[in-house]
Amino acid sequence: MNIGRRDACALLPALCAAMSAFASEKDALKSAAYPFESLPLAKEGQAAYRDILEGRTRTGDYLEAHETVLEAGAMPHPAHHHAGEELFLISSGTIEVTIAGKKTILGPGSAFFVASNEEHALHNVGTTLAQYFAVTLGQKAS
Repeated sequence: MNIGRRDACALLPALCAAMSAFASEKDALKSAAYPFESLPLAKEGQAAYRDILEGRTRTGDYLEAHETVLEAGAMPHPAHHHAGEELFLISSGTIEVTIAGKKTILGPGSAFFVASNEEHALHNVGTTLAQYFAVTLGQKAS
């Protein structure tokens, strides 16, 4: 079978896509369990963090997850926005979340979602530690 230059050029995008998919699947996050006690703890100001995972899935999507514990009255950082979208799950304490200027107070078992590029901030408005888990999708939050 002879393939001419025109046919080879027409097949090139498909070949590149297949190679890219293979490479991303090879380097993709692997299925794994993450025991809480094995996650390294980092402290910064009035917040303690545990990174859980970060990378690309087999479908090429960016995924990051971490746990944060905030001291009473603390904020992890000032209001900000970024391209990545975030899902937050509150496990203990009382968090005031501000999304696009709207404040909501949430407690254990509550969740909130922040769409891409919406300004948001978190504040532990309770008198005890507040713990939440965050999952970032799409692009790394910077």
